[in-house]
Amino acid sequence: MKKTSAEVVIGAIGVDLGDCRSQVCVLDERGTVVEEDSIATTWSAFEDRFAGLPRCRIVLETGTHSNWVHDVLVKQGHEVVVANARKVRAISANERKSDRLDARMLARLGRVDVQLLQPVHVRTAQLRLDLMTLRARAELVELRTALVNSIQGLAKSAGHRLAKCSSASLHKQPLHPSLEEILRPMMDALERVSLEIAGYDKKLEAIARQRYPQCRLLQQVAGVGPLTALYFVLVIDDPKRFKRPRDVGSYFGLVSRRDQSGSRDPQLSITKAGDRMGRTLLVQCAHHILGRFGKDSDLRRFGEKIAARGGTRAKKRAVIATARKLAVLLLALLRSGEVYEPLRNSEPAKAA
Repeated sequence: MKKTSAEVVIGAIGVDLGDCRSQVCVLDERGTVVEEDSIATTWSAFEDRFAGLPRCRIVLETGTHSNWVHDVLVKQGHEVVVANARKVRAISANERKSDRLDARMLARLGRVDVQLLQPVHVRTAQLRLDLMTLRARAELVELRTALVNSIQGLAKSAGHRLAKCSSASLHKQPLHPSLEEILRPMMDALERVSLEIAGYDKKLEAIARQRYPQCRLLQQVAGVGPLTALYFVLVIDDPKRFKRPRDVGSYFGLVSRRDQSGSRDPQLSITKAGDRMGRTLLVQCAHHILGRFGKDSDLRRFGEKIAARGGTRAKKRAVIATARKLAVLLLALLRSGEVYEPLRNSEPAKAA
C-alpha cells in the first residue's frame, strides 16, 4: 500500500513486533486503514520508518523487542503505548490470528481507548540494564542448582553419596576414585559458576550502594535481603504509579483468582500472572519471616494468625498472605521513607 501522505491525519498506528520483521498498520482519524506494511525489527529500520511522521500514538505489545522500540519511538517524539499482552484477549483469542490482523487490532484499540490496552510501565534504559544483571545472576543460580542435582544424582546411582553441604562448596567435596574421571569436569564447571555468581553479588552490591540508596529502607524489614530489596526497587521504579498500595499484590500475581457468577464464588489459587522472579523472592522472604529464625513483628503475627486457622493448606495460605502483605509494606516504605517499626500495630510480647 502507498506510504502515508502528509495530508492524512493519523489516528493511531499499531505495530505487531516480530523477531525478524514487524507488521505496521496506520489508521486515519476516522479509523480507516491508510497504510499497511512490514519493516525489519532493527533500530535503523524503525528510525527510518517513523522519523518523518508528525507526533502520533503508536501502540506496541509487550515482548522481547518492546522496550528498545519504545525508546526509539519516544526519542522521535511519538506517544508510545505498550499494551499488556496478558490482558489484551481481543488479540490473543482471535480465531483468525495473524501479524497483519494483530497490528490492526492494536491500532483500533489505541485509537478508541488506551485503557483497553492496560498499558504497562516502561522503565528507563539504566533500570533495565540493572534488572538484566539481577536476572543474569538468577539464571546462573538455576544452572548451579541443575549441576548440583545432576552430580548428586549420578553419584548416588553408582552407590556413592556426597556429603551434605551448600551448593557453593559442593565442588570441594572429594569424589570416589571410580567417579573422578566422569564427574570432575562437572565439579570444575560448578566451581566456575559459583565464582561467577559471587562476582555478580559484588556487582549488585555496588549497584545498590551507588544508585539505589532506598534499598536500605527495605532492608529494615527482617527477612528482606539485599537482592530482594534491589529487585523490588528496580521493578517498582516509581512507587506512585500504583493508585493504592494493595494493588502491588496483583502486580506480583499474589492475589487470588476469581470466577464469581451469581451466588457461586469459589476460593481459587493465586493468579501467578505478575512478575515471577519478584513473587519468588517475596515468598522466600515470607518463609523466613514465618520460620524458626523469624523475628517478632506485625508481619509474623499476621501470618501465624492465618496458619492457626488450620486446614490442609493453612501454612501455604499464610506464606502467600504474608508475601502479599510484605509487598504492600515495602511499597509503603518506598513511598514514605519512614523508619520501619516491626510492632507498630501490636503490643510487644511480654518476657516469660
